[in-house]
Amino acid sequence: MIWLTWRQFRVQALTAAGTAAAIAIYLVILGMQIRDSYDSDVAGCKSNCSSARQHFLGQYESQVILVSVVLVVVPALIGLFWGAPLITRELEAGTHRMVWNQSVTRTRWLTVKLAFIGLAAAVLIGLLSLLLTWAASPYDKVEGNRFGALSFISRNITPIGYALFAFILATAIGLLVRRTMPAMAITLGALAVIQIVVPFGLRPHFQSPVRETVAMSGDISQSPSINVGGTGVNVVDFSIPGAWVLDSENELFDSKGKQVTEDEIKDCSSGMNYTEEVACMAKKNLHFNVSYQPADRYWTFQWIELTGYLVLAGLLSFFCLKRIRHPLV
Repeated sequence: MIWLTWRQFRVQALTAAGTAAAIAIYLVILGMQIRDSYDSDVAGCKSNCSSARQHFLGQYESQVILVSVVLVVVPALIGLFWGAPLITRELEAGTHRMVWNQSVTRTRWLTVKLAFIGLAAAVLIGLLSLLLTWAASPYDKVEGNRFGALSFISRNITPIGYALFAFILATAIGLLVRRTMPAMAITLGALAVIQIVVPFGLRPHFQSPVRETVAMSGDISQSPSINVGGTGVNVVDFSIPGAWVLDSENELFDSKGKQVTEDEIKDCSSGMNYTEEVACMAKKNLHFNVSYQPADRYWTFQWIELTGYLVLAGLLSFFCLKRIRHPLV
């Protein structure tokens, strides 16, 4: 049964292996370039280091984003071209009548295919994710945004669970729809929705966020931007090194807990340079509340999301194994 699965799967496997080898070579070259630039321009910086970091990020931003997108797209392609046709191909060609009437039961036939191809998907994405994590680690260290939607799903262990889930999900959809093209279309739509719901709807709530009150500082490097709106003054672009700040804007309050108005800070913007403005704002004892996920929760979130994808993949596998026992045509 394993030999039969390999015979049917070898073209896809060899194509994937060749593509993965090309991506791996590119990642090794990119990783060496990023490390050389980091060692010479960032780690060895002695003056104007902020500009050096920005130049370093700008130099490799497009390459890192491109490969990260590839690591998100490849699991979806595995689902589309490995999972969706797994059962529908047999049904459309009529070969299921011969395959499922041999000594090998339908359940065993599907179990071997899910295990064999699922393992191949996990190994493929695991290796690419490992290489991307290594290659981009200096970039990620400087950028400080490991919780970002694109970074999180393309680094470390989460991509492995996502790839397995995408493959099993597509197989289950194919089992229900029984036609390859509709199954591929539904799978693509479902994965697109998941890539919106999980990072923006579920991931921020894997653990209860930490909520703190932050005072406006006179330190320029720690001073966030101010946005004057119709209802009051808000803080924007506030960040905590390595953490995931969940609020895009935070209301600014005075010492009595009342939201600050434009008139109350007007004296800090007339005829002053930026350093003087920051110092003026700090003297007013202003503060804002911020919700965030601490940096030390990164690996906890990785394991939570990996586990979630593996559990869903297991449930879908169980459904497929139960469903295939019943007549499909």
